[in-house]
Amino acid sequence: MNKPLNAITGSSAPVLITGGTQRLGLAIAENLLEQGYSVIVTYRRDKPAVQALRDKGADCIQADFADDAGISAFIAYVLQHYQALRAVIHNASQWLKNGALDNEHELMRIMWSVHVSAPYQLNLAFEELLKNQTHNQLADIIHMTDYVAEKGSSKHIAYAASKAGLANLTHSFAARLAPRVKVNSIAPSLLMFNQGDKPEYKTKALAKSLMAVEPGAAEAVQAVNYIMSSQYLTGRTIGLDGGRHLV
Repeated sequence: MNKPLNAITGSSAPVLITGGTQRLGLAIAENLLEQGYSVIVTYRRDKPAVQALRDKGADCIQADFADDAGISAFIAYVLQHYQALRAVIHNASQWLKNGALDNEHELMRIMWSVHVSAPYQLNLAFEELLKNQTHNQLADIIHMTDYVAEKGSSKHIAYAASKAGLANLTHSFAARLAPRVKVNSIAPSLLMFNQGDKPEYKTKALAKSLMAVEPGAAEAVQAVNYIMSSQYLTGRTIGLDGGRHLV
């Protein structure tokens, strides 16, 4: 693990984003860096975005949350190098469908480790860092859940169940950490397609929401900024689904 590039000075506590080197996580990280925040980012595999974020001043740490060893190692690193956190954004995710692994028990274990156990352990481990704000500034925990946490998914059963578990953590930690730390969720459905998605798939996917558009990562960025600027919102979920629940 590399040493942090941004030392904490004064009230400038960093924002931690897990899984922050691609898609929504990357957009959120870049936006926070542009606003002048110090940013800590985790990633599983090296990619060009990692060095690009480092060049912008982010502390990029390789961490695998699929098992307790990876979770514990990352927690130890943060506790050793940082004295406060402005926010923790739990964005790390794996979207594994039924049958993605030969062992279905192992599939559920990984989904639960990444989406529930890791956020649970990080929230507990970093409680004092989040409360260690100057001038009684509020801190935030944001869980990136999913539209399917409410509906379920016949093709991604373990994924959906674990995202529902993450959504439930929002309520428990909001009650535990108030009033110093606000805890909320963002639950997106389709925000952006993957490169290589076929036109017929895009047409079918867009038809699942009332708005029928691909809004892009900006929707998640705006939701994060709203939550972090609020003085009153906690224990809630912001649904970014384009009215999909009404179709």
